Amino acid sequence: MALALAGASLTGCGFLQDENTKVVLTSGFGEQDVFLIGDRTCTLPEIMVYLVNVQNQYEEVYGEEIWDASLDGVTLEENVKETVLARIAQVKTMALMAAAHEIVLDDEELALTAKAAKEYYGSLSDQEVSTLGVTEDLLTQMYAEYALEDKVYAMLIADINPEISDDEARFVKLQYIFFATSLRDGAGNLISYSDKSKQEIYQTAVQTRSKVLDGEGTFEELAAAYSDDEATTISVGKGTLDPVLDEVAFSMETGQISSVLETEKGYYLLKCISTLDREETDANKLAIVEQRRQEVFQSRYDAFVEGLIRNLNEELWDQVELPHDASITTSSFFRVYEKYFGDRYDL
Repeated sequence: MALALAGASLTGCGFLQDENTKVVLTSGFGEQDVFLIGDRTCTLPEIMVYLVNVQNQYEEVYGEEIWDASLDGVTLEENVKETVLARIAQVKTMALMAAAHEIVLDDEELALTAKAAKEYYGSLSDQEVSTLGVTEDLLTQMYAEYALEDKVYAMLIADINPEISDDEARFVKLQYIFFATSLRDGAGNLISYSDKSKQEIYQTAVQTRSKVLDGEGTFEELAAAYSDDEATTISVGKGTLDPVLDEVAFSMETGQISSVLETEKGYYLLKCISTLDREETDANKLAIVEQRRQEVFQSRYDAFVEGLIRNLNEELWDQVELPHDASITTSSFFRVYEKYFGDRYDL
C-alpha cells in the first residue's frame, strides 16, 4: 500500500517541489541529520536504507550498467537520490499528519513493525549494517512511520465512497480492423502516406466492410487478412480512444459494424461485441472511486503542508552517494513491509 501511495501523484510531497512549502538550507543539524520537517528528523541511515534498496532493485532488473544512463544531463543516480528524498519527505510529512489527527498505531501494529525490523535487520550482513549505519530500533521506527503513512491515508479517505454509475464507468468490447495510412520515423514523428496511397487504402477498407456485410468472411477472418494491427479485440472506457472512434464506439449496438472511420493514423472498422463489458466496467468503478479518494486526500494534504517549513542539510545531502559495492546486495526492505502489512489498510 505504501509503495502504491508513493505513486499516487501526491504533488505536495516532494521535498523541494511544493511552492507553498518554505525550504530553509541551514546549519545547526545533528551530525547525521539530512533534513527536518516540523519536529520530524530524517537521518543519513534512513536515507541509505531507502537508497540502497532502490539501487539494488534497479540492478536486479536492469543490471549494474543501468547507472550509466542519463536524461537531459541528469544521471539516473541523481534522479534516484531526488526521488528517495521526496519519498522519505512524504513519509515524514504523513507522520506529522497522523499526529495532527491523533492517529496512532495500536499494539498489534507496533508488534508487527518490530517483527518486520527484526527480520530485515537479520537479513543484513555485517558489511551492510556498517554501510547503512542502521540499528534494529531505527528500522522499527522506519516501519512504524511507513505503516502510519498507510493508516492515515486509509482513515482520512474511509468516508469517501462515491456512487459510480454503469454509464460513467462503462467499458465496451470491440473488434476492429486497422488500415494504416502513416508510420513513425526514427524520431517518433508521424509521417503520412501520399494522398494516392491513402485513397487506395480507403478503398480497401470500404471493400473489406462490404465483404463483412455480404458475409464473404467473418470479421475475425478479415481482420486477420487485412488489419495492420496484430490485436483485433479490445475493451475500452470512455475517452481512451481517438475522439472519432470514441464517439462511434459508445453509440453502437451489439453486433453493429461501423462505417470506415478516419483518424490521423489510419482508417478503422469497428464491430461492437458488447455495449457493456461487465468485468472491466466494475473494475473501472473501483479505479474511479480510488481516483476520487486520492483527489480528496490530495486537497487535504496540500492544505496541511501549506507553510510547513522543511530544513535541508545541503552539505550532508551533497555527500550522499550510492555505494556501488558488490557486497551490498540488500533489497528486501519494502518486501518485508508488504509481508507484515500487505493489504492491512485497504478499504
